[in-house]
Amino acid sequence: MKANGHSGCWFLHKHTDILAKIVISILLIGVGFRVFSPRLNPSPSIAEKETPFLQEEEEESIAVTFDPPANPDQISIIEETKKCDLFNGDWIPNIAGPAYTNESCSLIENHQNCMMNGRPDTGYLYWKWKPRDCNLLAFNGKRFLKMMRNKSWALIGDSITRNHVQSLLCILSKVEQAIEVYHDSEYKSKRWYFPSHNFTVSVIWSPFLVKAAIFENNDGISTSEIKLQLDKLDQTWTKQFQQWDYMIFSSGKWFIKTAIYYENNTVSGCHYCANKKIKSMGYNSAYRQVLKSVFNFILESNYKGMIFYRTTTPDHFEDGQWFSGGSCRRTEPAKEGEYKLNELIQILRDVELEEFAEAEARALEKGINLKLLDLIELTLTRPDGHPGPYRHFQPFAKDENAKVGSDCLHWCLPGPIDSWNDVIMEMVLNR
Repeated sequence: MKANGHSGCWFLHKHTDILAKIVISILLIGVGFRVFSPRLNPSPSIAEKETPFLQEEEEESIAVTFDPPANPDQISIIEETKKCDLFNGDWIPNIAGPAYTNESCSLIENHQNCMMNGRPDTGYLYWKWKPRDCNLLAFNGKRFLKMMRNKSWALIGDSITRNHVQSLLCILSKVEQAIEVYHDSEYKSKRWYFPSHNFTVSVIWSPFLVKAAIFENNDGISTSEIKLQLDKLDQTWTKQFQQWDYMIFSSGKWFIKTAIYYENNTVSGCHYCANKKIKSMGYNSAYRQVLKSVFNFILESNYKGMIFYRTTTPDHFEDGQWFSGGSCRRTEPAKEGEYKLNELIQILRDVELEEFAEAEARALEKGINLKLLDLIELTLTRPDGHPGPYRHFQPFAKDENAKVGSDCLHWCLPGPIDSWNDVIMEMVLNR
């Protein structure tokens, strides 16, 4: 202002009213844009990561009023009325942190109890999944149990399924402690009961969904090829099928393993087998055949509940695989596009999407409530969520350079897998 002398002061004095009106208009436009424009939540920038909860605190400071509906239970946890792609989104900072801890939940297996096993970083606990065109609220245990009174759930699949069941039970344990009422001889299939709500949750160990003889220990070491009956569904779940109100099926990864295939009790082929006299078959054709059988069984069942098929999840081994020194020591979510599905998992995924699309069309005609639970994007960008070397108790206590096998397939509890329940709750209660 000094450079312009008296003329500048005269100009400001003369146009004070005009400037004031302009400033007020700009402020009003800014406020209006902030309140009424859609909120975007891109992946945090470097600056945001230094103060990860700043954006979250600002959003919570905005008050929104609405007229409650006649029945509050009909409020969708998706805030917008439009339909939203729950599987397309980003991980954003979450100041609230996990819904439970390893101290509040006694159901976490040691292999996934990363906090107990000495994992030193905790940043992986402070993220939540945010669909890009709507807001998804956290899983509400009280509301879920209220809606599930006198109902039953079954999650059917492999150890990732068991990982997921423990996540669900840990969140619900903040409302009511579940009682274990059944387990098989190997403690792989279990059932829990919530007496105050007459609600049961079962996990059914069936990694192939068909009958299989497996010769593998808990560390993935096999003494013989898997014997897989491609034409015989696993009765572990088929005999109980009509008893459950909700089911989540999943499979996939086990089909990559060495196996001999049987049909009509006769060897029909093999995958990665050493016997040169047996016809080699691709695991994708075996997986396709099994999925067709599973979906046909569901579609011919006249089932009245709700069924999900969860797609295969990725692993995040770097610099090798689980058997060759691969590791996963990331401490924060990956950027979009940083990770790609490996070729083997992509083949499984292609089969799943093709077979589900065909089954879904038939399900609509038959009135079967069949849904796809496609969590690939939620999981692909979370290389920080695995136990890694902390699958083992205090792996570096005696030697900080110790060579320890890493688990880059399962998920720490608490951890990113807890967000699966947020998505499922929305799909169950409001869709």
